Amino acid sequence: MATRYTIATLGSHSALQILKGAADEGFPTLVITLKDRDSFYRRYSFIDEIITISSYTEFTKLQAKILKRPIIIVPHGSFVAYLGFEENKRLKLPYFGSKALLDWEADRKKQRHWMEAAEILVPHRFRKGDHIDRPVIVKSYGAAGGAGYFLAKNQNDFEKKLAVFTQKHFLVQEYIIGNPVYIHYFYSPLTKQLEILSIDRRYETNVDSLGRLPFHYQKGWQIDPSYVVIGNQALTLRESLLPEVFAMGERVITTSQKLINKRGLYGPFCLETIITPDQKIYVIEISCRIVAGTNLFIHGSPLTWLTYDEPMSTGRRIAREIKQAIQQKKLALILN
Repeated sequence: MATRYTIATLGSHSALQILKGAADEGFPTLVITLKDRDSFYRRYSFIDEIITISSYTEFTKLQAKILKRPIIIVPHGSFVAYLGFEENKRLKLPYFGSKALLDWEADRKKQRHWMEAAEILVPHRFRKGDHIDRPVIVKSYGAAGGAGYFLAKNQNDFEKKLAVFTQKHFLVQEYIIGNPVYIHYFYSPLTKQLEILSIDRRYETNVDSLGRLPFHYQKGWQIDPSYVVIGNQALTLRESLLPEVFAMGERVITTSQKLINKRGLYGPFCLETIITPDQKIYVIEISCRIVAGTNLFIHGSPLTWLTYDEPMSTGRRIAREIKQAIQQKKLALILN
């Protein structure tokens, strides 16, 4: 019985969607959250249990207490942001998804190698010693919601901004002019089928708000664009682009099974892309887990309604995969 297991996650990022989806699939639910968010999560009847902690670092100490119970942890972006990649790998609780991918997600050079091996278009990368002759975006490593980025127009601008940049590890890549599109996939190792569950674009401050000001107002203000994500907007891609989008996802999965391990990438993941006017699709980053843009689609998206005759969020799709794995006695295939 699926209800023997409790689905648990940290109270942040996409916890509400994950736990609502778990409840819809018949699982008891548990959120582990900071004390000051306790009253917030108590507003939602689909959350059966709340454990409060003083800081996210206490989560690992909590494991001994809850390891005795049949609990499955569903990770999201805050696991990386607050616990770090190494602490994630050391978690002993049953964990939905592959921890082997954490090293690849953390290292932008490894990400790039993965995408190139999958024959995915990626922006030109500038290495140490290269002369920067076009606009570039500089990205720190890790999941930080767009923090730790800066834009530079040329070599001189890059050197000036780098002098006050605090991050030690970063990637310098060509700034591609086009539309940012975030594609939310789900790959099932049970059915070996790839789905596109939804698509969004991010709303970033202040780069998006600057576009609302006429140029003559901006002139002389000396405002540097920032890319901190404060929300997401739903997007539907034109149908003629979808075959290539599916093919990209399939190549990424197949390549992961060769580069990383036999199981490779499975569950939810997101290709963060830029689509140019000539409809070339560049991948700027991959997130190997549920992303916050899926929160727009708790009742499903136009794409999920083509596959399911019921609301299907990414959170619910995860819970259904877990339920089916339990029923088929294949939990080991999806847990780490």
